[in-house]
Amino acid sequence: MSDVSTALGVRLYPDLVEPGGLAPALVQTAARHQLDIGRVTAPEQGRSRFTCAEAASGRGVVCVSLGAQARYFMIDLRVDGEVQARGDATDLLQVAQVAAAWRAGCTLAELTARYPFMEEMKRHPVAHA
Repeated sequence: MSDVSTALGVRLYPDLVEPGGLAPALVQTAARHQLDIGRVTAPEQGRSRFTCAEAASGRGVVCVSLGAQARYFMIDLRVDGEVQARGDATDLLQVAQVAAAWRAGCTLAELTARYPFMEEMKRHPVAHA
């Protein structure tokens, strides 16, 4: 078994093995559906180079990782390092659509309305003593 197939778990993610992991598969999916998700990167070493991807834009970063026990894609929308929205998608196309919508300027409210699997993270003010 190759490093990529071992890291991904062929049973859950057979479609990600041939492209070489999550990041290249996300790029291929976006291109196939003509979605602009910008530059996609992955960590350079370790198992996460196959199981994580980030699509950065001027608005923040869409971070994606894989579920371990079941097939799903965990999505975090981060702005200045803080998670603004989070969700789990079952299809890589949904991940690409979220990344493209965010990059195109979709607000958090629009994004969560359009993609019900995404949830805006509520901010709670810190009480000062």
